[in-house]
Amino acid sequence: MPTHSSTDEVTVLTGSYTPDSGGNGAGIAALGLAPGTGRLAHDTGVPPVPVNGASFLAAHPSLDVVYSTNESDPGTVSALVRHRDGRLSPLGAPLSSGGANPCHLTVHPGGGWLLAANYGSDTSPGSVAAHRLDADGRLVELTDVAVHEGSGPVAGRQEGSHAHQVLVDPAGRFVLATDLGADAVFTYRLDTPGGTLERVAVNRLRPGSGPRHLAFAPGGGLVFSADELSSTVTCHWYDAGTGTLTGVSSVPATAVQDATNQPGGIVASPCGRFVWVTNRGADTVAAFHVTGTALEPIGETSAGGTWPRGLTYADGHLLVANQHSGTLVALRVLGDGALRQAGPALPVPSVVCALVL
Repeated sequence: MPTHSSTDEVTVLTGSYTPDSGGNGAGIAALGLAPGTGRLAHDTGVPPVPVNGASFLAAHPSLDVVYSTNESDPGTVSALVRHRDGRLSPLGAPLSSGGANPCHLTVHPGGGWLLAANYGSDTSPGSVAAHRLDADGRLVELTDVAVHEGSGPVAGRQEGSHAHQVLVDPAGRFVLATDLGADAVFTYRLDTPGGTLERVAVNRLRPGSGPRHLAFAPGGGLVFSADELSSTVTCHWYDAGTGTLTGVSSVPATAVQDATNQPGGIVASPCGRFVWVTNRGADTVAAFHVTGTALEPIGETSAGGTWPRGLTYADGHLLVANQHSGTLVALRVLGDGALRQAGPALPVPSVVCALVL
């Protein structure tokens, strides 16, 4: 994660649903976060970029290039270059995401590949796609699409596969993809010369859990899942040699009893002692202490808006993207892992994610 001095303003990009994708947001907007106070403000010198369905953003590890999903059916992904003055402009044309409704992206640590998770649709299964990048970070070609199979017991949500996240494990050896519809985490090996995805494992999780996102603890031995359909958070052992997960403990994502709840984003602290998760329905961010392989609830804090989806760590704060209220909120991380709202909510219509640069 980026580090900054206590006086440097942290640059944050937000992704929002646009009118063409069912929202009223601008696409990609630039903000500033003051680390000392947690105050958020729009960067009025950087105009928003109207990217359709910018539901997730990812940064190149060594270039001033940002990638965005274009959540639609069929889906595409876009590359944008960030100029010295902070402005963003398209870097080449969008490419097919290889499926429907791309909802998550990650750049391979070597910088040569963009990986996309396609949620799918009623007629298109979930999938994971690999895209070749050139030396400037430009999208060159779609090189492979790995289609997921499977279903689950939750009617209306698990008739078919729905990939929701794709990430590279801390060792850089395997690519993991959560699938909410199949109750599974698919493990792949990316062939970096050719850009093909070789499936090496299918990790079957609890039926009806609906794994949405994963967060690795430092060191990579533990990985935590936000389980959207069972409203739980699960701790798994991770075998870095085989790319397999073994669930060892699970806790409710919220203590709010009268809410139909769907966990969204999940973050593990840089120190490894805490895990935080957004709760859509309860409209909270829950904090947990990691004790061995158990998660112990610390407490819940108001998300500062409704339907908190994205959760991003930023210099001692958590940025919460409240989709339905259209607000971005900074929560200060206290020494015991608890959270406290650091400043007023910033209006960002239909915001769903934040990227710290």
